[in-house]
Amino acid sequence: MPALIVIGAQWGDEGKGKATDQLGTGVDYVVKFNGGNNAGHTIVVNGEKFALHLIPAGALTETCTPVIGGGVVVDLDVLFHELDELKGRGIDASRLRVSANAHIIPSYNRTLDKVTERFLGNRKIGTTGRGIGPTYADKMNRIGIRVQDLFDESILRQKVEAALDQKNSIFLKVFNTKAADVDVVTAELLQYAERVEPMVCNVTNLLNDALDEGKTVVFEGGQATMLDVDHGTYPFVTSSSATAGGACTGSGVGPTRIDRVAGVAKAYITRVGEGPFPTELLDESGDWLRERGGEYGTTTGRPRRCGWYDAVVARYATRVNSLTDLVLTKLDILSTLEQIPVCVAYDVDGIRHDDMPADQTSFHHAKPIYEYFPGWSEDISDARTFEDLPKNAQEYVLALEELSGVRISAIGVGPGREQTIVRHPLV
Repeated sequence: MPALIVIGAQWGDEGKGKATDQLGTGVDYVVKFNGGNNAGHTIVVNGEKFALHLIPAGALTETCTPVIGGGVVVDLDVLFHELDELKGRGIDASRLRVSANAHIIPSYNRTLDKVTERFLGNRKIGTTGRGIGPTYADKMNRIGIRVQDLFDESILRQKVEAALDQKNSIFLKVFNTKAADVDVVTAELLQYAERVEPMVCNVTNLLNDALDEGKTVVFEGGQATMLDVDHGTYPFVTSSSATAGGACTGSGVGPTRIDRVAGVAKAYITRVGEGPFPTELLDESGDWLRERGGEYGTTTGRPRRCGWYDAVVARYATRVNSLTDLVLTKLDILSTLEQIPVCVAYDVDGIRHDDMPADQTSFHHAKPIYEYFPGWSEDISDARTFEDLPKNAQEYVLALEELSGVRISAIGVGPGREQTIVRHPLV
């Protein structure tokens, strides 16, 4: 049985949670391998909407074990709030397993995230203020606190103290903000130890054993390719590896065990936060896409920036991730348009670029070169086969497939779990 990576092929919010959820009973484990509660998945099951931020989408399938890998940063308060909310709605997520190596988001990093954004002013990154970036910075600076540290109070206190030796100097001298107290922070973290301990395990062993036994493991990425810290629109990126390579480092499963890599992309494109966005629509078309597509953040409620499909980004994502499949979502949103523009290349100072420019400055100045495809007026939300789609919708999908350089294996035609056309099964 396969190991399948599902990642975002644009700037996030593509519908990765729905794509993972739809794999359903064919999946034994769903692993979140990067990010934290700075992103969310909205999944509709039998007309009921679920918004997940930290817990993997597999939690909604009884036969699946959701896993939080070591590459994730965990806000324990958010984790248990989500678990309690699911339980209150009849979903038993007690199967959840958490890597002992995952880093914890302490309260002082949420504070640091918010004051830093305010301090940057017009140069702000557009973070969610949830402490994600500072916690990843602590990880790289080797002053982070991991889940396993909760079970040794002496070690935990020493690590909090070491972190605050640096943080409090910044709070007091740079931001003129109140210092954090070592005892208070330690007590805040210790209150979660007893509840989280039964969930904690060696995730590397868990997943490799599962693959040895022939079970199916899906690696569910947070954020997306264009927000990857190495391959995205730096510095307007997240703080983790959101591409396919991050699935291996964030879970402890090696690359030779991966069978397929599925990218998820909307039939148009959106992003939140700051940073360059060549096809962004700052007119009525952008407003129309936002309202029709419900383009407001699952986690923050922020309005998303909207634009037409960018095939340059899609080709880049295909290469960076070695995509084997593409899941195209929200095709139904484009119904009623007379024609649909698709960005096929960029114009940078009069020079055509068919591929991603090598430097950020060129990308920032890139202007989209569009091709136009005829639209369709029919409601496609009840389509369940490719042949059910209007001819123009079929041709639009086939054009995106050719332009993106990877086969389109599934097409979303509505928010519901069942509203998907499967051309090639992913598992």
